[in-house]
Amino acid sequence: MAALGALGAAGCSRVATASDVKGGDLLGRLRAAGVVRLGIAGEIPFGFIDTNGELTGEAPELAKVIFKRLGVDRVQPVPTEFGSLIPGLNSQQFDVVAAGMYVNPERCEQVIFADPDYQMLDAFIVRKGNPKGLRSYKDVVEKKAKFATGTGYAEIQYAVEAGYKESEILIVPDQVAGLNAVEAGRVDVFAGTALTVREVVKKSAKAEATDPFKPIVGGKPHVDGGAFAFRPTESNLRDAFNVELRKLKKSGELLRILKPFGFTEAEMTDLTAKELCGG
Repeated sequence: MAALGALGAAGCSRVATASDVKGGDLLGRLRAAGVVRLGIAGEIPFGFIDTNGELTGEAPELAKVIFKRLGVDRVQPVPTEFGSLIPGLNSQQFDVVAAGMYVNPERCEQVIFADPDYQMLDAFIVRKGNPKGLRSYKDVVEKKAKFATGTGYAEIQYAVEAGYKESEILIVPDQVAGLNAVEAGRVDVFAGTALTVREVVKKSAKAEATDPFKPIVGGKPHVDGGAFAFRPTESNLRDAFNVELRKLKKSGELLRILKPFGFTEAEMTDLTAKELCGG
């Protein structure tokens, strides 16, 4: 209900979208308004509202720094489900997706991405002791494990590519629901990002995280990268964002911003959106 309320409020304050400027003029309009609306999916540690009602997470905290440098002083969260982020962005419900979204060719057909601000491997939530010995999508298929992942997650396709039937995947809203499903015995395994999985099982007495691993994509081990997403018409804003992001990477400030959310040097990356979009 909170997400719906936020979306409704955002819908009443949409800025005009008509523009004759090549590459869009959203940055200028955001500067004039003094605020940028961030689409988040309530996923720890990527973008969420904390127990004090404050917006935080790796993407929102990075957004605060970059947009301030771009002349936009405030950020406003617009919570929604992960699977609604791209539709919400393209229907003007918010200005940018700040949710640690993976860059992949399918999404690149719908939005334009900044270069990744982090890279990430996958991991599983399993019962304590990992009784089925599940350490890869191949294991899940071969051992006929009951498999779950999140709404709109890239892990859906990784499981399908390994041979799991998409119709048999349990889709849940997020990693907390995934943990609950494993703990309750409704599924044997939930797949997510290594960092998300590691964080969500910390207080669980029944479940644990597996070691991180690279999913197989096109027959090769694959590393994902998460980035901010923009409407295809707003390349000027995306390009300006990238300029500031590169400065933060070069200075080391990016790691300092992301470190409180569990990111390490191993998650820093020079991957580009072009590479992950498929060239």
